[in-house]
Amino acid sequence: MIAEGGLAALWLAGALALLQLVMGAVALTPGREEAGAIVRPVAIVQGLLTLLAFAALIAVFVTSDMSVKLVAANSSSMKPLLYKFAGTWGNHEGSMLMWVTILGVAGAAVAIFEHRVSKRMLIATLAAQAAIALGFFAFLLFSSNPFERLPFPAADGQGLNPLLQDPGLAFHPPTLYLGYVGLSVAFSFAVGALVTREVNAAFARAMRPWVLGAWILLTLGITAGSYWAYYELGWGGWWFWDPVENASLMPWLAATALLHSVTVLATRDSLRAWTVMLAVVAFSMSMVGTFLVRSGILTSVHAFAVDPERGSFILALLAIYIGGALALFALRVSTVKEGAQFEAVSREGALVVNNLLLTAILGIVFVGTLYPLFVEAVSGEKLSVGPPYFNSAAGPLALLLVVIMAAGPLMRWRRDQLKTVLNRMALPILGTAIVLLLVVLVAPPMGVLPTLGLILAIGVGAASLAPLWGRNLKRTPLFTYGMVIAHLGIAVSLAGMACESAFTKETLVAAKVGETKQVGPFSVRLDDIEPVAGPNWTALEATLTASRNGGTPFVLKPQSRSWPNPPTETSESAISTKWDGQLYTVLGKQDEDGRWQLRLWWKPFVTLIWAGGALVAIGGALSLLGRVRRERRYQERIAWA
Repeated sequence: MIAEGGLAALWLAGALALLQLVMGAVALTPGREEAGAIVRPVAIVQGLLTLLAFAALIAVFVTSDMSVKLVAANSSSMKPLLYKFAGTWGNHEGSMLMWVTILGVAGAAVAIFEHRVSKRMLIATLAAQAAIALGFFAFLLFSSNPFERLPFPAADGQGLNPLLQDPGLAFHPPTLYLGYVGLSVAFSFAVGALVTREVNAAFARAMRPWVLGAWILLTLGITAGSYWAYYELGWGGWWFWDPVENASLMPWLAATALLHSVTVLATRDSLRAWTVMLAVVAFSMSMVGTFLVRSGILTSVHAFAVDPERGSFILALLAIYIGGALALFALRVSTVKEGAQFEAVSREGALVVNNLLLTAILGIVFVGTLYPLFVEAVSGEKLSVGPPYFNSAAGPLALLLVVIMAAGPLMRWRRDQLKTVLNRMALPILGTAIVLLLVVLVAPPMGVLPTLGLILAIGVGAASLAPLWGRNLKRTPLFTYGMVIAHLGIAVSLAGMACESAFTKETLVAAKVGETKQVGPFSVRLDDIEPVAGPNWTALEATLTASRNGGTPFVLKPQSRSWPNPPTETSESAISTKWDGQLYTVLGKQDEDGRWQLRLWWKPFVTLIWAGGALVAIGGALSLLGRVRRERRYQERIAWA
């Protein structure tokens, strides 16, 4: 009865979403404001019901209820408990229910905690949230029912994709979905502000925590997903410009631009139209990502749906939501007042340039991701747009972006002098020049982009610390520390990317047991190949003994795994992390001569990529905490006044 209970909760939540939308619309008509009294409690109950439905789906997965079609198709009784639990969203229907659950809980949180905007705007915001939720409830109930029963229970399930049987499944999708839904709340606030004509600083202050929280979670999700793919796929790369990777990158780029814009509006009452437009774009990119991954249009580890009807349903939702929001923006943008003025050379001016560059990069990624799909749909011809396009088109803009990022925090609000800004940047410029000289004199030949990336990383790192120079560090606001750490994280990641691209050494060899091969400064000896067994897999495991320049040896054990349910073979890399990089090893097949294929990489400073991502997220978290504390103190002062 658990499945039936979950389905009933889902139906009730969908009905409440419809009620929330209708009563919100009624309350916005003149003379019917009393209808709005029901909107908040309905939003709260709807969130609880969606949470109950999702808990029911988790229960049927954990208990391996093979009478539920979704469980039989995506799980098995032999799976470890962690993957039964995380496997709840390791499929199409489960992932969409998680999307709706987070959306419902977020709407309930807005209804409970939001008191910074007018009652009228809050009702409009909750009505917009209900409109988004209603479409996805319809999608689940009529096209992708997660609780559908089989006529006869299966003896056992078909199992979960082995590539998803990793702890990353428990972390990566939920963080991305939380980020997507955070952008949906920002979108709803923007719609509410347009409907009520209240695009102002109060609206921005209400939206900013949701944007910042979404940005933090997207950063964590993308960083974790990058490392998961890096060690799980056995290809040795940290980013492949895969369409599914781009599906998460595009919302992050839009959210980054939105975060800067909403901060300017909240603190300086500028960039009003920019903020609303970017809120629409950011949510649109999250919807595009959902369409790409959940429509079946892509063949990927992440793409679970294969039914064209589902893709058409999601595409229709995308058209309705994005088209409706753009139409509303076009109709109401003339009512958005201009806001405070500022000079070109100012922090606001730098943020506008920053947003333009982010938007341009977003456009490049968007075209490169969707153009091959469009060509294939129209002509049937398959095109491939890979790293050369993205690196050459987006790379220079990204490097220019980090230059603006370095200068922006050193500029004054409203108006500044270019000469004064250059004086403040004297130390970062000097550090950049020194690194440039060292690269020219000492470093081996590198490509243009890695060279510029490494040089700019040092300059940006120094500039990111500049806002703390000459300040009383004990009295510096927490959100200022957050900005500094986040910008420093960008510099650290950029340095890691440049080093990985410029200095990586790769060796593909065929070795017999006892033979030694060289990769970079490491000697790697193949000592043994033996069979091993895991909880639901078997493998051939290599024992590799490695040493660096004749130093202390250490052992690595890469595996070639075989999974019976579903029948799959995967490569499990073995990685040794050193202070200055990683030795990455993968075991391949045995050839006719009895030799084993080995892929060996030495990747100097590659870990800086993910360390930088963690710093960016930490900086965002500190900024969020600082803003919440300041808002709380402000509310306390008002209460005592």
